[in-house]
Amino acid sequence: MRKVAAAAAGSLFLIGAVAAPSQALHGVDQDGLVNVSVGNVTILEDVNIAVAANVAAQICGVKVGPVILLAQEVDANDTTELVCDQRGQRNDVALSN
Repeated sequence: MRKVAAAAAGSLFLIGAVAAPSQALHGVDQDGLVNVSVGNVTILEDVNIAVAANVAAQICGVKVGPVILLAQEVDANDTTELVCDQRGQRNDVALSN
């Protein structure tokens, strides 16, 4: 039992040691949360990137993969990006941070 506990603790230590340097390389404060708005109404605030991308993709009728990349860009750079223009109406779907 002690060997199993020691192995598990050692594994967690190694994972922490590997994860810390990779975070230090980015230098950008990312929290992984973005907002989704339709027109001038925020429908989701401070939600996980995957959730926000899925909702925005469903509203716009597009594939979620490119929207996830757009959401990551928004999170990393504190920008607002248009996901789709709803046929010239004021119901544009946007991601913001």
